[in-house]
Amino acid sequence: MIIDIILIIFGLLGLFYGGDWLVDGASRLARSFGISALVVGLTVVAFGTSAPELLVSISAALGGTSDISIGNVIGSNIANIGLILGAAALVFPIAVHAMLVKREVPILIGITGFSAFLFVDGKISLLDGFLLFLGLIAFNALMIYFAQRDRQTTDLAEEEAEIEAHVEPRIKPEQRPRELMRLVAGLIVLVIGAQLTVTGAVSLARALGVSELVIGITLVAVGTSLPELATSVMAAFNKQSDIAIGNVVGSNIYNLLGILGITAMIKPISLVDPIRFEPINELLMRPFSVDMSSYYQVVFSDGPIMLFFTLLLLPVVMNRQISRREAVILLSLYLAFTLFAVLR
Repeated sequence: MIIDIILIIFGLLGLFYGGDWLVDGASRLARSFGISALVVGLTVVAFGTSAPELLVSISAALGGTSDISIGNVIGSNIANIGLILGAAALVFPIAVHAMLVKREVPILIGITGFSAFLFVDGKISLLDGFLLFLGLIAFNALMIYFAQRDRQTTDLAEEEAEIEAHVEPRIKPEQRPRELMRLVAGLIVLVIGAQLTVTGAVSLARALGVSELVIGITLVAVGTSLPELATSVMAAFNKQSDIAIGNVVGSNIYNLLGILGITAMIKPISLVDPIRFEPINELLMRPFSVDMSSYYQVVFSDGPIMLFFTLLLLPVVMNRQISRREAVILLSLYLAFTLFAVLR
């Protein structure tokens, strides 16, 4: 068990530093080719902070441990709202931009509901993954369009300053090979870190006698969310509210559309053994006669809880500020969820 914990620690360190190098290298390369900080922030940086979840989910799916793949995504989205947004608002109350309430949060709620619906048949198929990935492309295009439109109609000087603070500065053309090496090194470290994390998590789950889904939805999910935690807490500390909450909302959208989508296109994710039973038929015929499997936990417990945490964003952000009291509520709900996931 000690070895498993060491593997997970080194794996998470690899994910953290690998993701950081990947984002730095990609951001600097993009900026060197004249791509604006706004576009880089909405695409490269947003996707880069989800890179640990992506690599872990792909590694787990290819290794035949789909429970960790799906648990990682669901757990990360719950942790982003309950733990990370709660911790950030506890550091300093977060002011909420009106456009976030009108635009991004409703989009996230719709995507979360659609993703939860996809779980019902017990798998995320190749077609499901393709549809989710198309949604990711459409979302990116929409965000870039909105960014350019808002740029023309409003004064975004303050917002640009926030984004510039989180996006790497321009580099000279002769520095591009160095940044390309940084990007490649980050990707390699990410892959190694993901493999160590998944290997340690699977072994630890077996040693503790708990399911891989529980490990994925708690320990692995929190570990892969460390980049978002660092970004949002530091942004809140520096009173950069748009970055603090935008990072959480954007990461959750990327987790569902990008990570589930890309992982399913590489290796479809299955929560059940299709030869043994069809989940919907089994439920209708004998709703209480089978043991609680990963399928039932995801469809009737974890998926709805993820949707519940996402819906919580609406009343929390409607008053245009996330107070410390609301932060305590979010953190308490996340603690309750973690205890429920471990003890059930």
